[in-house]
Amino acid sequence: MVAGRADLIDPFLDGLAIELARLGQPVPVDTLFWGGGTPTQLSRAQLARLVDLTQHWLPLDTAGEWTCEANPLDCTVETLGQLRAAGVTRLSLGGQSFQADKLRRLERDHTPDDLHRALERAMSVFPSVSLDLIFAAPEETLEQWLTDLRSAIAHQIHHVSTYGLTIEKGAAFFARQLHGHLTPVDEDVELKMYLGAIECLSAAGYEHYEVSNFAQPHQRCRHNEAYWLGRPWLAFGPGAAGYDGHARTVNHRSLHTYLRRLQLGQSPVAERDELTAEQRLRERFVFGLRRLEGIDLVELNQDHAWDIERLLEPYLSRALDRGWFVRDGSRIRLTRAGLVISDALWPDFLQPSAQ
Repeated sequence: MVAGRADLIDPFLDGLAIELARLGQPVPVDTLFWGGGTPTQLSRAQLARLVDLTQHWLPLDTAGEWTCEANPLDCTVETLGQLRAAGVTRLSLGGQSFQADKLRRLERDHTPDDLHRALERAMSVFPSVSLDLIFAAPEETLEQWLTDLRSAIAHQIHHVSTYGLTIEKGAAFFARQLHGHLTPVDEDVELKMYLGAIECLSAAGYEHYEVSNFAQPHQRCRHNEAYWLGRPWLAFGPGAAGYDGHARTVNHRSLHTYLRRLQLGQSPVAERDELTAEQRLRERFVFGLRRLEGIDLVELNQDHAWDIERLLEPYLSRALDRGWFVRDGSRIRLTRAGLVISDALWPDFLQPSAQ
């Protein structure tokens, strides 16, 4: 989507119409995800056009899941009603926090009251509502984070995603931290925040089903699970990333380049990365392990016709010996000890074999 540039929304929709038409014929899907920005910032007419394009080219299965990302300030009664009438079944709110000071530090444009109102409206309209929360914001305490979690639970939200704030080089936060204007959270406190989320949400009946995601019964995000299970997906729009089961593609991120190429009858794809059979297998293992259920090695071998245990040594044995993974028959899954360091484990498993 196009955030903060209302003048570019109609050109974006024009380009999207061209790209979708390249399908040749409608492609039925079982999940849809409107994201990559703020679809709820579109006018009613623009939103109606986006709905028409989506419903024509990507018809959703009767029992399918359709998620739309939203900003709290955009969650008017009219917009939410239009989304639900179109067939959206799941709203994903980028709330980040219920605390005014934290929202200001995160440079968000909504207040706690805005978020409370948005959640109340969404919960009355959609069968599934998800909320993104950020922890380890500068100067945040463990108790403040737990207060955010309790606020989410009080709304009886169906799904909660928790993310530790990452300050990357080049970002505005990075410059402020570099000049001493921000105090980052201590790593030990950040770990306590993550474990606190697991304990707090689990005690409230949420299933911790993926490293960063928690859901009430039968409220997992089916669309994201498709990523973790290695299934193919289509992607449309500037910067959209797709996967056809053999190669990853990324569209041009510049809207102007994206539009110009489509208008010239050219592909909008900027990057294409063909994956070897070994790369696909390694990625399937790693993404599958992000789910707390883990992954079945027998099934993986059947799907890929490869001896995965031999392929992943010596790292698999090391992870088991050190208690980062646990094995139950042919199934491998993360332990609590492995969960908190999982990001550091993946590079070894993704590294290709020496030729």
